[in-house]
Amino acid sequence: MKKIVLSLVLVASVLTACKSEKKEEVAVKEAVKVEDKKVDLNNVDTSISVLNWKGSKPGGAHNGTVALESGTILVEEGKLVSGQFVVDMKSIKVLDIPADNGGNGKLVGHLTNADFFDVEVYPTSKFVITSVEETEGKLAVTGNLTIKDVTKSITIPATVTTENGVTTFASETFNVNRADFNVKYGSKSFFENLKDKFIDDIIEFSFVVKTKA
Repeated sequence: MKKIVLSLVLVASVLTACKSEKKEEVAVKEAVKVEDKKVDLNNVDTSISVLNWKGSKPGGAHNGTVALESGTILVEEGKLVSGQFVVDMKSIKVLDIPADNGGNGKLVGHLTNADFFDVEVYPTSKFVITSVEETEGKLAVTGNLTIKDVTKSITIPATVTTENGVTTFASETFNVNRADFNVKYGSKSFFENLKDKFIDDIIEFSFVVKTKA
């Protein structure tokens, strides 16, 4: 009897631990309407600025980067005022599989296909900053995130630093539920009976964006 009780306690502990590991996703709200300030600095260095990504499925995960097509960071008196990052979805790279491995090209093809990000129809994604709040040295950056044909307002933690004339916007990792943006393939939010063939709805993202020197 004691062995049965101990087994049940162990199972309960494992289940509790699994629940605690669930990734917390960013809250999505209706897109914020902002006044067009006609700021078009396009001062982001797209050769070194990236959106990092990581996706998971049962038994594994993949990660990579997406380049920026263009972008603007506007800082006034040392404070982040506004900005926008246009992401080139056709530039998706996979980093955890060697480039000369056939699996790399296969995964990139899958991510860019119509059943995932559909980059032929939606070649760019975009993050447009709508407000910035500073608390204890960290920024809560709210902006309109557009993926495919959906735009939602999200808030992400970030820091902005300037050194030798180069301003760097670096966000912490933020978790986006792809189902909120109609990225349906292998999602339990849209399909039943997937068993272990599903792909996690949560995609981990983080920005590292630098201005031109």
